[in-house]
Amino acid sequence: MAKATNKTAPNVGSVTEFLKSVDNASRRAEARTVMRLLRKITGKRPVMWGSSIIGYDRYHYRYQSGREGEWPMIGLSPRAQNLTIYIMPGFKPFSALMKRLGKHKTGKSCLYLKRLDDVDEAVLVDLMTAAYVWMREHYPPS
Repeated sequence: MAKATNKTAPNVGSVTEFLKSVDNASRRAEARTVMRLLRKITGKRPVMWGSSIIGYDRYHYRYQSGREGEWPMIGLSPRAQNLTIYIMPGFKPFSALMKRLGKHKTGKSCLYLKRLDDVDEAVLVDLMTAAYVWMREHYPPS
């Protein structure tokens, strides 16, 4: 049986061109703000993952099922409904920050923001920093 490959992979797509394709000017501006914050937090340049995810750094994972792949340690996507920030450890380790964050929704590892102004930016920076540090500790570079 052939090994499954991830549909979403890092590529040479232009982050700048992708952002230009985002119709909503507010969402574009919010994405740029979060990108500046993530660049400062990670020290890494953004990379396109698939057609709509902007990722910073990367880690290799392997599930018990044998499936493995790479994924950004942290990232974002300026989607039509929400600005989505990928907090890969999930939110349980950061429950105190989540209580102080402001108006948001979550998925397993997705933080959904209707508007960046709905949250406390300082708390968001603390959350993204803590998540990135957690990932670096649990998935050190090889």
